[in-house]
Amino acid sequence: MGRPKAFLPFRGGTFLSRIVDTLAPYCSPVIAVFGFDAERLMAFAPGGVLAVENPDYERGMLTSLQAGLRAVPADSDAVMFTLVDHPAIAASTVNALISRALNQSDASIVIPRFAGKRGHPVLIRGSIMAEFLNEPITSKVRDVIDRHVAEIVYLDVDDPGISDDIDDPALYQSLLAREALR
Repeated sequence: MGRPKAFLPFRGGTFLSRIVDTLAPYCSPVIAVFGFDAERLMAFAPGGVLAVENPDYERGMLTSLQAGLRAVPADSDAVMFTLVDHPAIAASTVNALISRALNQSDASIVIPRFAGKRGHPVLIRGSIMAEFLNEPITSKVRDVIDRHVAEIVYLDVDDPGISDDIDDPALYQSLLAREALR
């Protein structure tokens, strides 16, 4: 992208601040994991965010999830995680994920789906958090999820923001164009 995605302008704030605003009414604490240039960038995290450094960020996404999970309070029943390049997630999606998890006790993982495509945020129950933490850093997040395929509930939502993956300037411009039509 050429600059930190977390701080790209979006909806009067940044990618990170919009995600925090969406999650904060439902999640406490909201944890943001920083990799590249973490020490400098953590100073710009929005208020109320628990900023965590992932010194192993170059080894993959699982290491960031593990860094974040290590900061989760031990008595947490569930965790919701997302990527910073999904800033347009609707609050109604977060609420629906939590409601589904509360009403379907056999769901260890709840994943939103828009137009048949899975997205973020992903909700995982506390019962499998330790499994993510114990996974070798050579693994992928998907490895743990795949082991629990029978315990996944997919929740169909009317929210294109769950499938955003803003990895380059062209995709960022497409997101901004979609926002202009809102």
